[in-house]
Amino acid sequence: MTISLDWLPATAFTYIIMFARIGAMLMLMPALGEQTIPSRMRLSFALAFTLVLFPLIGEVIPAIPPDLAGMVGLLFHELAVGLMIGAIVRITVMATQVAGTIVAFQTGLSGALAADPTQMGQQSAVFSSFLSFLGITLIFATDLHHMALAAIYDSYMVFSPTDPLMFEDAMQLAVRTVSGAFMVGVQMSAPFIVFGLVFNLGAGILARLMPQLQVYFILMPANIIVGLLLFAILLVMMMGWYITAFENHLAMWRG
Repeated sequence: MTISLDWLPATAFTYIIMFARIGAMLMLMPALGEQTIPSRMRLSFALAFTLVLFPLIGEVIPAIPPDLAGMVGLLFHELAVGLMIGAIVRITVMATQVAGTIVAFQTGLSGALAADPTQMGQQSAVFSSFLSFLGITLIFATDLHHMALAAIYDSYMVFSPTDPLMFEDAMQLAVRTVSGAFMVGVQMSAPFIVFGLVFNLGAGILARLMPQLQVYFILMPANIIVGLLLFAILLVMMMGWYITAFENHLAMWRG
C-alpha cells in the first residue's frame, strides 16, 4: 500500500502563512504579548493557537502560488497585516501611561520612577507602571484575553489574505487610536487635573496673603497625602473606564 504525501506541502504552506499573521499579532497584543512573558512560551502559544485555528481558517488561505515571488509576497502580506493590527491594538495601553503621568505630576511624585512591564522594562512614573500592570491583570481577570483571541480569528473575515494592503486606512486608524487613548487617559485622570488646579490656586492665593510663609514647602506633604487618598478612592473608576475602552477597541476588530 502506498501512502501519498501530496497534501503535505500545501498544508505546511497554509500553516506558515497563518502563523505569520497570528504570531505577529500575538507578539504585540496587550497582556498576551508582554515582554515579561518568556519568548519560548509566547512562541509555543502562537504555534499552538495557529494549529487550533488551522481547520477553521485553512480554507481562507489561497492556494500555493506557482512562483517563489508569489509565496514571499503572500507571506509578507500576512506579516504586515498582523503587525499593523497588533501595533494599533497595542496603542490602547497608552491610556494608562497618560493617566499615570498626569496623576504623578499633579501629586508631586513625577520624580518617582519604576520599571514598566508594558514598555519593555523601561522606567516610567510609578503611577504609570502601577496602572499598566493593573491593566494587564484586569485583562486576564475579566477574560478579555479571550476576546483578543477571538479578534485574531475574526481579523480573517475583515482582512482577507487576498485583499490588498490598506496602508492609508491603517495610518488613519492609528491616528484615531492614539487620540482615543490620549482622551481615555485624560478622562481617567480628570479628577486629578481638577485637584491640581484647585490646590495650586489655593496655594498661590495663600502665598500672596502670607509672603513670609514658605507655602509650597509646607503644603507639599499634604499634596502627596491627598493625592494618594484620591488615587485610592478613584482607582476602581479609572480602571473600569480603561477596561471599557479596551473592550470597545477589540470589539471594533470583531465587527
